[in-house]
Amino acid sequence: MRIGFGYDAHRLKEGRKCILCGVEVPCEFGPDGHSDADVPVHALMDAMLGALALGDIGIHFPDSDESFYMADSLKLLREVYALVTKRGYTLGNADITIILQSPRLSRYIEQMRIKLSDALETDLGNISVKATTEEKMGFTGDGTGIASTAAVLLITV
Repeated sequence: MRIGFGYDAHRLKEGRKCILCGVEVPCEFGPDGHSDADVPVHALMDAMLGALALGDIGIHFPDSDESFYMADSLKLLREVYALVTKRGYTLGNADITIILQSPRLSRYIEQMRIKLSDALETDLGNISVKATTEEKMGFTGDGTGIASTAAVLLITV
């Protein structure tokens, strides 16, 4: 077994799409970044890469490479998962927390879980997505940013 932990954070920018776990959440702002800036998926990729000591997404998908401009993070997640399976591991489970003051995400959580389980070709019961606020504290609480954490368990096939 291998355990990994990932973290990602982005500024929020007015006019950007808010893509979280592959789901577009309607609002006036979204995470700003080189790719689609899907913060929880970035944290999940870092957790998987970290579990196998393969670096982080900045090494595999650098923002200096224009081929990753506006890239679909679910596609990148599939590439990371291919590295995992190539090394003889499969996902045991993933636990993701999205930290964002608004909008409320509860109505989108199930869609997010489905998108991730499809991308990782795993049972829905292996994917947990939660959302929380920081009670108006810090960059996520004041509405200027979003953060996410992810923990994964990888098991040998």
